[in-house]
Amino acid sequence: MTALTFFLVSLTPGDPAVVILGQNRAPEEYQRLREQLGLLQPVPVQYANWVATLAHGSLGTSIFNSESVVAKLNARLGVTLSLVTLTAVVSSVIGVALGIASALRRGVLARTVDVISLLGIVLPSFWVALVLVAIFAVRLHWLPAIGYVNPAADPAGWLRSLVLPVAVLAGPAIGLIAQQTRNAMLDVLERPFIRTLRAGGVRPLSLIYRHALRNAGVPILTVIGLVFIGLLGGTIIAENVFALPGLGGLAVEATGRHDLPVIQGIVLYFTVIVVVVNLLVDLLYAWLNPRIRVS
Repeated sequence: MTALTFFLVSLTPGDPAVVILGQNRAPEEYQRLREQLGLLQPVPVQYANWVATLAHGSLGTSIFNSESVVAKLNARLGVTLSLVTLTAVVSSVIGVALGIASALRRGVLARTVDVISLLGIVLPSFWVALVLVAIFAVRLHWLPAIGYVNPAADPAGWLRSLVLPVAVLAGPAIGLIAQQTRNAMLDVLERPFIRTLRAGGVRPLSLIYRHALRNAGVPILTVIGLVFIGLLGGTIIAENVFALPGLGGLAVEATGRHDLPVIQGIVLYFTVIVVVVNLLVDLLYAWLNPRIRVS
């Protein structure tokens, strides 16, 4: 993944030397800076140098301001993780609830959930973001249009600063989770053991949440894990629209500057997050289904 990213970014137009020095400089100044930054070396050599730096436990420094890449990313990681985690929690709670409701109440409610899910999936996120900002920030003044508040300094302000970004990212996620939950619940509710439990007088709530939902949990967890991973990409839009100082906004900034060490660091961080999420999903599989744990 890092190799592909490195080569793709190196092929895009732009010159870091021009970005750093600005226009109207002497050609030899640009050439001297390119040599200092190692940009005159072949791309495979540049990538090999980056891998060698990584092997020593470092991600290098930004070519734009010589700041440590690790320090730069760590300063923004919390913003992205808080946005993605909060969105995943909200999407999971609402999506699972809608999916269960539509599986139990087939008819008007099921069709309504279908419409809500479809709208959440097909509406462009950037358009939804602009509409929400226009209504809740510009017209009603209920929520801030841009910016991020440190939760340690002001928990309520932190939550308010994330309401609109979470709402934008949660729309498609809720739709996907609701659809998967409904399909999984419908499949489980038709199984013989559910009919046996129902005939045996098991209470409806216990039947739904203790037996049906637990058995439908594996496909639901799968889509929640995929949604979490997809939200990492969604942060690029949300963080730029709402001016959040996270990794998504930094990715756009670094790409515009051709700051390869920073871009590579972001890709590596996202890769680690994906691996950790997949591991947690696998552990939850085993908790939900003992047969998976035994195998």
